[in-house]
Formats: sequence, C-alpha cells, structure tokens
Amino acid sequence: MKFNPGGGSMNKMMKQAKQVQEQIIKMQEELKQREIEATAGGGAITVRVNGKQELLSIKISPEVVDSEDIEMLEDLVMAAVNEGIRQSQEMVSTEMAKITGGFNIPGL
Repeated sequence: MKFNPGGGSMNKMMKQAKQVQEQIIKMQEELKQREIEATAGGGAITVRVNGKQELLSIKISPEVVDSEDIEMLEDLVMAAVNEGIRQSQEMVSTEMAKITGGFNIPGL
C-alpha cells in the first residue's frame, strides 16, 4: 500500500488554489479596464484612476488656476489623486474578497 497522507484532499486543495489564482489574474485584467473618478475642491480638479492605481487623466478647472497661489492648486491635485487611488484600492479589495472569500493573500 502506498503512503499518501491526505493525498486526495491535498490534490483537491491544489486544484482549488490554481483556480483561485486564475480568477485573480482574470480579475486583475478586468480591473485594469475599470476606472474611478475622484474630485477635489468642489470639482475644481477631477482625476481618473484605473484598478491598477494608474493615473489616467487630470482635469483642472481654469477658475482654480491662480499664478499667485500655486500651492493651493498643488494641494488640490494631490488630494484628488490620493482620493482616486484610495477608491481604486478599495474597489480592488472588494473584488479580491469576492474571489478569496475574505482571506488575506500576501502579495495581492
């Protein structure tokens, strides 16, 4: 008789892990196509960020451009970008939890 502790369940677990990995790869590709829009300054700055936390575009309302107050413009751009990234990360976490059942998988 061949010694195979948990052989059947181990094979099943490995197959399930591979399926989850394939689902994660597919989801990551899909999320790259999804976009989040975030604003700052009451809509003065609008940014679009994808599900890979890549900045896709920045729109700046002409009314907020003031050569006397560049710092305010910089702060608004930074706030909008950070909010877009935060929302994108939240979207990814939500979608990942659907696949992993809420388990935290390192590196994802």
